[in-house]
Amino acid sequence: MQSALSQGFASLDKGETPHAVHFAQVNEMDGFFLTARQPDPGFAWKKLEGAELVMLRGGQPEAMFKYACHKAGIDFSKIKPVAPGSAAAVDKAFREGQGQYVHQQGPFPQQLQADGVGHIVAQVGPPIGPCGFSSLAATREWLATDMAKAFTRAYRKTRIYMNEAPAAEIARAEKPYFPKIDEKVLADCLATYQRLGCWTPHVEITPAAYEKTLDIYEFNGLLKQRYRYDQVCAAPPATD
Repeated sequence: MQSALSQGFASLDKGETPHAVHFAQVNEMDGFFLTARQPDPGFAWKKLEGAELVMLRGGQPEAMFKYACHKAGIDFSKIKPVAPGSAAAVDKAFREGQGQYVHQQGPFPQQLQADGVGHIVAQVGPPIGPCGFSSLAATREWLATDMAKAFTRAYRKTRIYMNEAPAAEIARAEKPYFPKIDEKVLADCLATYQRLGCWTPHVEITPAAYEKTLDIYEFNGLLKQRYRYDQVCAAPPATD
């Protein structure tokens, strides 16, 4: 399954052994953006204080964003959140005039910008740095199989491709999954993620990225304790 390290934290907080362990990263950076209604080349995070921000509440998106605010030196409690619900509802609300800023994952912000509705002013990932943002998880039994080795070989090749292939080429292949997003907009988003370092060539979840995720969840009061790496993660299956 594709999930996040918090899946393991949640099980351990309940005194349970996680059914699956995380063996490969998907994104090593937070891929959310901040979009304003007007261009703002001189944007500073401090401008969010006192402003209405349309965003998803709860779960990892909010936890990551609160930590980013902390690292950027601002007080999240001074922001006025507008929480209409799902990611689609967040996009709709901003398009209909709610909020001065919106917090979204790509490619929604890039499409807003292409439509002249908003202007991207910041990325959430850089203040946080590399972390275990999203990952692949499986049972320990499956990780011992030849299928797991074959999967990991293919996944390593795909990560290299995602970093080295032109964003426009990837966008053409992925366009059917994003019917409401312009292909050029999708390519712009992919190129941004390549530069950001979302998809590093290594597939393992590094101890440093794991510890950063613990920092984020601990900061948000969402951890009962700091769990060991091997309680939540496993090395990718060895491949020839």
